[in-house]
Amino acid sequence: MTLNFRFAIVSDLHLALPHTIWNHPSRFHLVEVSIPAFESVLEHLTQLNLDFVLLPGDLTQHGEPENHAWLQQRLAQLPFPVYVVPGNHDVPVLLADQQSIAFADFPQYYSKFGYDDPQQIYYTRQLLPGVRLIGLNSNSFNEQGEQIGRLDTKQLRWLEEVLAAAGDELVLVMVHHNVVEHLPDQLRHPLAHRYMLENAPELLQLLRRYGVKLVLTGHLHVQDVAYSEGVYEITTGSLVSYPHPYRVLEFHRDNYGREWLQILSHRVESVPDFPELQHSSRQWMGDRSFPFVMKILTQAPLNLPLSQAKELAPGLRDFWATIADGDALLDYPQFPLEVRRYIQSYGAIAPTGKANLIDNNSTLLL
Repeated sequence: MTLNFRFAIVSDLHLALPHTIWNHPSRFHLVEVSIPAFESVLEHLTQLNLDFVLLPGDLTQHGEPENHAWLQQRLAQLPFPVYVVPGNHDVPVLLADQQSIAFADFPQYYSKFGYDDPQQIYYTRQLLPGVRLIGLNSNSFNEQGEQIGRLDTKQLRWLEEVLAAAGDELVLVMVHHNVVEHLPDQLRHPLAHRYMLENAPELLQLLRRYGVKLVLTGHLHVQDVAYSEGVYEITTGSLVSYPHPYRVLEFHRDNYGREWLQILSHRVESVPDFPELQHSSRQWMGDRSFPFVMKILTQAPLNLPLSQAKELAPGLRDFWATIADGDALLDYPQFPLEVRRYIQSYGAIAPTGKANLIDNNSTLLL
């Protein structure tokens, strides 16, 4: 049976009403543009014939009730269905405090956007005949009350029941944290591991068992498509971080059962206070990159001496912006060979050693 539909992904909105914006000297993202950038995206998406829109978490700056309420009201005005899941910024605390909503309150804000059970922070919905969405919660809290990225045992049991009942439906899984690695050895990387689910291998094993091919995530703030043994994970960059991207995707299945997914990426080029948003945002990221780059150079696996790292770091000013762009091809021939090869490993290179430019615009054969 043929199947064709079109949808959009907008991730890591970090929405902040002006009076709620708070500053941090090293943040890479421009929360200041969150609402005008989102409005710009909605203006474009409402002109398209979309079947639905997915928002894979970090909807708000830091879980503020005013920002959740604003988004809830704005989504209700749209002409297409929207589905959300929580990011770590949306439910940063188990119990409500002066800044953020309680973890358990999230479904009540988004009862029209996937959460028909206010007592459960994950859900499944049939989007179209033969198409099922599973929205997972990747936010847990340890015994010390610290937030971690993990699916608890109860949710995993529920997920297996849903997958077993899905039969031959096409299943899309949306979750905030990464499940497939997008960076070198991400699950064990001293900086990047926190963007992965702690129990990603367990979830991947379950998804493969039931033939799930597509996982849609955010959190990492980069444009990247990764593949692992039958599972594609499409992570979408943040709307408030360079290059301010969003995606429009089209799924097709023909009469012979062949399936493919076309991915087209777009960018917000300007908003009222940032007429050259792409340029100014890349500069903003570069201006704040030094502490981050120093960690890359001095921590495992490079473990460079501080003096050498300080010499090399300025040359990597645009390192993360280039990765966030997607389809990165990185080479620093002036660097020592070990450092050069390690930095190259962050690029869009297939196991064959050739460039694999699928992060922004591509067609995946499923």
